[in-house]
Amino acid sequence: MRRILLIVILLLPGMALAHASEQGFVLLLPTDVYITAGVASVALTVILLAMMPARLAQGVFHPVSLWRRAPMPLHHVTSTLAAVLLAGLIWLGLSGPRDPLANLLPLVVWTVWWIALVVLQGVIGNHWRWTNPWTGPAALLTRLTGLRALFRYPRRLGFLPGIVIFLAFAVLLLADPAPADPARLALFAGGYWYATMFGILLFGPRWLLRGEALTILMRSYARVSLLGRRGRQFAIGLPGWKIMARPHVPMGLAVFILILLGTGSFDGLNETFWWFSVLGINPLEFPGRSAVITQTILGLLAANAALITAYGVSIWLGLRIARADLDLGPAFRLFAPSILPIALGYHLAHYLTSLMVDSQYALKAATDPLARGDDLLGLGQFYVTTGFFNTQATVRAIWLTQAGAVVIGHVIAILLAHALALHAFGSTRRATLSQAPLALFMVAYTFFGLWLLASPRGL
Repeated sequence: MRRILLIVILLLPGMALAHASEQGFVLLLPTDVYITAGVASVALTVILLAMMPARLAQGVFHPVSLWRRAPMPLHHVTSTLAAVLLAGLIWLGLSGPRDPLANLLPLVVWTVWWIALVVLQGVIGNHWRWTNPWTGPAALLTRLTGLRALFRYPRRLGFLPGIVIFLAFAVLLLADPAPADPARLALFAGGYWYATMFGILLFGPRWLLRGEALTILMRSYARVSLLGRRGRQFAIGLPGWKIMARPHVPMGLAVFILILLGTGSFDGLNETFWWFSVLGINPLEFPGRSAVITQTILGLLAANAALITAYGVSIWLGLRIARADLDLGPAFRLFAPSILPIALGYHLAHYLTSLMVDSQYALKAATDPLARGDDLLGLGQFYVTTGFFNTQATVRAIWLTQAGAVVIGHVIAILLAHALALHAFGSTRRATLSQAPLALFMVAYTFFGLWLLASPRGL
């Protein structure tokens, strides 16, 4: 059966090349063995934690100080430069080549930022303080005009605006008929930049922290990065050490974190043959994104609602089993950040192949941004290659990297959730009992994530 599916995909080159993927060779790999090994690794982590001394389980998240943090008030400068760069990209989107693989705007937005910079934020450290395109212009506007926030941000709104805006962003990514069209994306990006600046003028910097979805996303992923600030020093530690330092988050942020995972998971699910069978569509005769806009939006909302419900039920069951003196709301807020390593691991796994291909197109577009035959970077005759998808050995390495990202994300999440439970309940026994349903949920989600990677795709 796998061989037949591979032959069909090879006979449909237009469809196969529409989404950079090694999926044809993945169908020939012993993915059932790899999935079993990945799930077993996560399950073994759960068992080992039940026997691990509490001090050791919490100690793995203790950071190591590196050097004293020197004041560097240059972030407004770099933020202003990022805004200027964005303006240039928007101009290219409107005036440059119409091919999304030759225009820098969609390549920078969907490859450099949405894939590379998001992963860099979650793995290395908080570069968004320096690269976001709003804080610098807002500070400059305040200095020039003396204007301050016109209103106090309504406390009752919490993170609701950020959640709504992120879901709208997800709809653009997953359901819009042409999210990579340069001119269309330029209008979205420019309009969003101005809308965010208006929000800052109305409510001040708090709008970025509560209402601006991209900043909330970046700040959330920064909580699981290796590097960070610890008082007046830079420090490094196991991903999650910053969460242990400040474990509780507001309820709105907890929901936002789960929506990150739910949206990323549905981004993979809506490409599978299984999803197309639910819609009653032949995946080899896909009618186009415009034909399934409503179904995609409803699926996105349903996936997030199902994940939040399942996660909440897992925590509630754990509290009942452990007879913990902790309500569901505070427990939900406490454990939600432990999901971040899973969301980041799946983000990297899902987009790795696209990053490998489209980053080459971005480099090519950067050396010739107006498609006039220029060579600004001195690359000479630069050709995009997908040769790493042509051999089973390289595809195996790629797939194992993707699977490794998913498994490592789950292992770190289980370690972090257990350490948070120890922080809340004190004893290893109560922490283990409280985490049993959540651990089963994470083991099942490991299987689900690896199944998504191995499933045949229709896009």
